[in-house]
Amino acid sequence: MFASTSQRNDDGLRASYNISLLIAKSGKPHTIGDKLILPAVEEVLKTVLHKPASDIIKRIPLSNNNVERRIDEMSSDIEVSYSTLPDNAALLLAYVRFIMNQEIYEELLFARTLITDTKGESIFHVLNDYFIEKAIPLSNIISVATDGAPAMVGRYREFISYLKQNVSGVLAMHCVIHRQHLVAKYLSVRLHESRHLVIDAVNRIRSNALNTRLFAQLYEENDEHFHQLLLHTEVRCLSKGLCLTRFFALFETILEFLDTKDKILKENLMKRKTDIAYLTDLFTKFKMANFQLQGDSLNLTKTKSILSVFLARVKLMKQNIGRGEFLSSPICHRQAAKKTTFQLTFNI
Repeated sequence: MFASTSQRNDDGLRASYNISLLIAKSGKPHTIGDKLILPAVEEVLKTVLHKPASDIIKRIPLSNNNVERRIDEMSSDIEVSYSTLPDNAALLLAYVRFIMNQEIYEELLFARTLITDTKGESIFHVLNDYFIEKAIPLSNIISVATDGAPAMVGRYREFISYLKQNVSGVLAMHCVIHRQHLVAKYLSVRLHESRHLVIDAVNRIRSNALNTRLFAQLYEENDEHFHQLLLHTEVRCLSKGLCLTRFFALFETILEFLDTKDKILKENLMKRKTDIAYLTDLFTKFKMANFQLQGDSLNLTKTKSILSVFLARVKLMKQNIGRGEFLSSPICHRQAAKKTTFQLTFNI
């Protein structure tokens, strides 16, 4: 029996969605579908199966725009870890970790809207009201982990202080996932300036619709693997590694764009290229450690092991750079291979 034309087209569309999902999971640029996957499929069909490939390939749309559209459609059915609520509503999420039958459980305790403001007192009242409603004594709270927001860790009128007034002896700690984020606030002056040059360049391009379109034309002409700059944010700590990685991948295209827009910024970026390469490697290691510290079934032993490995890698990176070796720093290693002299002169 022969499949109908409609059935074959549906199969091609289904394959397009499935491959787009694989591209999204791998984190590869969308152009990989048209430039690598389809040619690979065509080669397999011709070489292994000895079948004409052109008709099959035509039924699997995997252009950059098609892959982006498929991923956007599929993402609408996925629950994200942060909320984009209407009317700028603030949503308080509380998670609880407890031991039952000698096993550790971690579950969502509640999600409630902060009606008035997001001050520490309001956050505490929402928590307290929930515990009263569920007849749970506040004294059952042994420890609490928060981020470093002023509303959470203030000394007198913030969430932790209100909780300690009602639960004596409660242990308050900074969420371990955010600790690596703090390094950005204590960089050397030179590295701090270099990081802000990256932020300025990204904002220069992304904050203006015309600049974004002009930059899009430029990276298409340069046949770049990535087709968009990622925004940097001070809130989500993982964004630094992602932003810097994408920025450095598009570094030459960014310089070419700034040549007609902001020559001073371009010159400063060229002077600090070594710094940006180092920051990219460093924050990539932070990002990898943070990813490992997320998810279920984490305990003190696993967390300690992850952090010990992370510290060992950073120490090795520091020692290698001190000797002028960059094997543990992929971006710096590639830059050093292109130059006869490649030095990091700042204090790590």
